[in-house]
Amino acid sequence: MTRSDLVEELAARFDQLTHRDAEFAVKCILEAMSEAMVRGNRVEIRGFGSFSINHRPPRMGRNPRSGESVAIPEKRVPHFKPGKALRESVESRTEEFLRLEAKKIPTPLA
Repeated sequence: MTRSDLVEELAARFDQLTHRDAEFAVKCILEAMSEAMVRGNRVEIRGFGSFSINHRPPRMGRNPRSGESVAIPEKRVPHFKPGKALRESVESRTEEFLRLEAKKIPTPLA
């Protein structure tokens, strides 16, 4: 699902929201989450998961073409940890989906 798909889904679910309102809502939510993470804060959405920043220390890497050692600077990278409810929902619904798909596939005749 892309950002555009999310906007479309939101506008379709709520008749009182125009496409423009849904787009603005998604933009505001994502900006607020991004700003919180830039400040070093963790963003937690109960039942869904949490977004945080992981620190990767500097290290030595290797240029695959020349083989020479290269210093890789430290960086901060976004990290998402799914919540228990999301993990369980995905697991159960994936199993259900796979069972339904298996029923659709015709078996080859011998």
